[in-house]
Amino acid sequence: MESIFSFCFAVLITPLLPAVIQKTKAFFAGKQGPPLLINYFTLIKLFKKGSVYSTSTSFVFQMGPVVGCATSLMMLLFFPLAGAAPIFSFHGDVLILFYLMGLGRFFTILAALDTASPFEGMGAAREAFFSTLAEATVFGILVLFYRLSGSLSFAEFFSSTSPINLSGAHAALLILVFIALYIVMLTENSRVPVDDPATHLELTMIHEVMILDHSGPDLALIELGAWLKLLFYAAFLTRIVDLFHFQNFWLNSLYFYAVVTFIYVTIGTVESITARLKMNMVPKFILTPFALVFFATILTMELIK
Repeated sequence: MESIFSFCFAVLITPLLPAVIQKTKAFFAGKQGPPLLINYFTLIKLFKKGSVYSTSTSFVFQMGPVVGCATSLMMLLFFPLAGAAPIFSFHGDVLILFYLMGLGRFFTILAALDTASPFEGMGAAREAFFSTLAEATVFGILVLFYRLSGSLSFAEFFSSTSPINLSGAHAALLILVFIALYIVMLTENSRVPVDDPATHLELTMIHEVMILDHSGPDLALIELGAWLKLLFYAAFLTRIVDLFHFQNFWLNSLYFYAVVTFIYVTIGTVESITARLKMNMVPKFILTPFALVFFATILTMELIK
């Protein structure tokens, strides 16, 4: 029951947390910002509307939002949220789940290409290139975690007798992993300095340009899927810095979501004090976390001995 409640609560709170980013950015700008429930209002408004489809699109265009949202939702089913055991778990689930996330991105790219718009094709090409670079870091982290835990399961990573977190024996290595995964989170979720979700400049748009032709419930599913993916990465980072573990489930949940909220605040802070990188500098930025993870993996060869 704790696992089901934790999952349902995570899905329910998913639209609320991105509003924390907006509030943080508004604070730095000296503004009041939108209400914290703004994303719930947005979802309700979009689901009430109808979807408009171009005559040049096919069923692929309609599948993109559904597959993207479903794969992001599936990630939370296998992740140990707030110290509770995941609803589903098996050895090797991390490999399948990250490939499922890639599948969701693949259908999003296909949906953008299906519009026959060269503008959306440009954004799809950038999305595919940058996500490919980020995948190297993700699988480098999985290799490192396998060396530390001997498992390829989210449940074993964080819920075993020797969980992977900063309170363990490999805290120094995990600091490098935390920095690398944080950069991957910014990349995968199209945040500054890789992309700007609020931009309307054609030459710099990446993710936003791919969803210009989506409307109504389709756009709502895309937004919800993006928020679910952001929550997954924030939860991943939170479990790495899990310094305290209480015997009480409610205290664990309170601590977990306090750290998750703090990570969202840092995202808003980064977007407020950092400029978006030039397009030719983005690949170098994305490859930086791979260098950190590779260095941490090399160090484990000596430490594990």
